This record gives sequence, structure tokens and C-alpha cells, in this order.
Amino acid sequence: MDFPTIHTNFWDAVIAIPAIMIITQVIKVVFKIPKKFVPLVAIFLGYGISIFISHRYHLFAGIFMGYLYGYAAIGTYASLKTSLLAFRKR
Repeated sequence: MDFPTIHTNFWDAVIAIPAIMIITQVIKVVFKIPKKFVPLVAIFLGYGISIFISHRYHLFAGIFMGYLYGYAAIGTYASLKTSLLAFRKR
């Protein structure tokens, strides 16, 4: 089996991850989904953006990068939230 060469450029990270964060927050507010399902929504959005936009000609690369986009958005949101709460306490 030949593994694909996965090219991730700077714009994928600059556009995809903030887009996933924003869309996830909009979905959370509009559809009132429970907090425990928000990371799952972010992962599926990451898959969608990666498979259908960023890496539409190679499914394996789309799945791999979609997973990373989703978890990068989750980690970024958690980090920002923790930093903001710590700053407000101080």
C-alpha cells in the first residue's frame, strides 16, 4: 500500500480551524446541543471541511487531516477558555 503525501499549507490551519470554532459555536447556540456533544460536532465539521474542500481528491488524506482540524479547534477553544477564566480570576 502506498501512503499519500499529505500537504498541509498555512491557509488550511488559518482558515479551517477558526471556521470550525465559529461554526461549532453557532451550532451550539442555535440548536442548543448538550455540551458533551460539542467536540463531536467539531470533529465532523473538521471531516467535512477536509474531505470536501481541502483534500477532496484523496479520501485518506481528508480523513486524517479532518481529524486533526477538529481536534485542533477543540484544543484551541479549550486553551482560550482556560486562559480567559484564569485572567478573569486574577
